[in-house]
Amino acid sequence: MYKIGVMGDHDSIYGFAALGFDVFPVEGDEARRKLRELAESDYAVIYITEKLAKEIQEQVDRYRGQLLPAIIQIPGISGNTGEGVRDVHLSVEKAVGSDILFGNEE
Repeated sequence: MYKIGVMGDHDSIYGFAALGFDVFPVEGDEARRKLRELAESDYAVIYITEKLAKEIQEQVDRYRGQLLPAIIQIPGISGNTGEGVRDVHLSVEKAVGSDILFGNEE
């Protein structure tokens, strides 16, 4: 059975444990190792804070073209950078074959 994991700073992700998700408060090199570990195991969805995703962008990009795991950026306590929304927009555009916002700027 597939699992859902959440990575980021503790304050941003601890609430996800109440939903039954596995939470991993990590940063830096530990985050790089943890993402690889989760991606190579039974995790189908990995939520990652936008701030952490930016810090380990090379590792996040490594899994972008794969079917699993889906790596989804979420805002952290420091706020929303818009990167998560941009990624979802690009994924939908790729799946549908056109810009669903009809050329509206972000």
